[in-house]
Amino acid sequence: MSDIEIAQKAKKKPIIELAKDHYGIAAEHLEPYGHYKAKMSLDYIDSLSKQKDGKLILVTAISPTPAGEGKTTTTVGLGDAMNRLGKKTLICLREPSLGPCFGVKGGAAGGGHAQVVPMEDINLHFTGDFHAIGAAHNLLSAMVDNHINHGNSLGIDIRRITWKRVVDMNDRALRDIVIAMGGTANGYPRQDGYDITVASEVMAIFCLATSLKDLKERLGSIVIGYTGEQKPVLARQLNAHGAMAALLKDAIKPNLVQTLENNLAFVHGGPFANIAHGCNSVSATQTALKLADYTITEAGFGADLGAEKFIDIKCRKAGLNPSAVVLVATIRALKFHGGVAKEDLNNENLEALEKGMVNLERHLNNITKHYGLPCVVCVNHFTHDTEAEVKLLSEKVEALGGKCVVSKHWADGGKGAEDLAKAVVDVVDNKPGKHTYVYEDDQPLFDKIEAVATKIYGASEVTAPPKVMAQLKELDKDYGKLPVCIAKTQMSFSTDPTLRGAPSGHTVEISEVRLSAGAGFIVAICGNMMTMPGLPKVPSAEKIDVDDKGNIEGLF
Repeated sequence: MSDIEIAQKAKKKPIIELAKDHYGIAAEHLEPYGHYKAKMSLDYIDSLSKQKDGKLILVTAISPTPAGEGKTTTTVGLGDAMNRLGKKTLICLREPSLGPCFGVKGGAAGGGHAQVVPMEDINLHFTGDFHAIGAAHNLLSAMVDNHINHGNSLGIDIRRITWKRVVDMNDRALRDIVIAMGGTANGYPRQDGYDITVASEVMAIFCLATSLKDLKERLGSIVIGYTGEQKPVLARQLNAHGAMAALLKDAIKPNLVQTLENNLAFVHGGPFANIAHGCNSVSATQTALKLADYTITEAGFGADLGAEKFIDIKCRKAGLNPSAVVLVATIRALKFHGGVAKEDLNNENLEALEKGMVNLERHLNNITKHYGLPCVVCVNHFTHDTEAEVKLLSEKVEALGGKCVVSKHWADGGKGAEDLAKAVVDVVDNKPGKHTYVYEDDQPLFDKIEAVATKIYGASEVTAPPKVMAQLKELDKDYGKLPVCIAKTQMSFSTDPTLRGAPSGHTVEISEVRLSAGAGFIVAICGNMMTMPGLPKVPSAEKIDVDDKGNIEGLF
């Protein structure tokens, strides 16, 4: 059966009932969206503040490939397995973006027998969070142009407006546009563009905010552009932040759903890790830590992107302390990094597997050496994996000083991940780590970028044009203490997506930097990295349909 067929046959339980039975959460603290999803009230979350935190586990992966790695699937399977072992566990995931759902990836709610449900709802409109984020972002865009049209008392230089518009869809035609055409009644024509919603600073703020008050303060600190004297103009100067917060007042409440095995899960927030910080909301993670003994969360793409930003941005901002990391790999993906074509990945190839191991080795080294955390390598099992390949991979990981566990959660759900769960619990309970940052707060911004590029990516140098270097030096004056969020391809340690394995000695070129003052970080864009993706030649949307009874088909 396909993922969606498995999900549609799931025996779901009412979310209100599960919350009461598993965690003693009264119905009055939840706002149901139908029978199987609900939002948790902020008042109830506040009431948990004095409870002791449980232990935090991060799931990350090797560099993504067309073969797939299964990071979300592993997070769900591990959570189900730990609950099977009697460990009170909650998982925290990001919400999928519509762009990838209709583009390349299909759905993003796990796979096989390790999924969160209702899968179709989660992958499509869910509880409306992304729509609220897009509306709040575009309200600010509209207010910027309206302010200019009605006299521009703030003196905004229309050549220096940095605040674009957003839409939750892959639409390359909107990357660069001209707005306000058609005469004086439509405002002042200027060049503009769209980013995808998951790249919005509002999304980043949404995922880092800890309360409505914090959310509104952060929204007010957004820099929308500059005056002719190059002074920043803030959203609060346009009196936009209150209305933006009003649009987000319900969205900020974490979403509760369930796994196929009827275990509770938070799915909330969804910034991309290649163009944003790639982690679910701080509010969901902190709430899970209060409710459960173990919280498992995932960070987007490979450990060079999502995991680095989880440590250097999310943990730094929210005071989180992960105990261990699970690094997900597949034999198919490692063979791809070893040079095998996608269509040949199901054939045994020990030579390519050994060659591709360099990718896993660098990620493992980064986690243990630069992030300072113990790591369990999870081999997400595929049916075509041979005994010889599994044996070679296990031996190589053990030789590197790592712990390697083969897990079959895709096929068998939580039961198939029990060995993984036992290994993770052993590390977390008996040998937990204490994370370290890749750079310190007081380093100059360029030095922070350089630290990530050289330590984590294996680069030999970082370059930037004089304009970007001057911008970084100017930003150092008022924002130098902020962390950096590097936007680069997820497909390689380098900025060239075609370079597989673990390239070293390459140059990372910073083509642009953006200030995200409300979110509290500086975005450094590498090369021609796009913050508005395009659809592929044959998008997933062509396979998605709905039958006469309203059942979704083809969604992964």
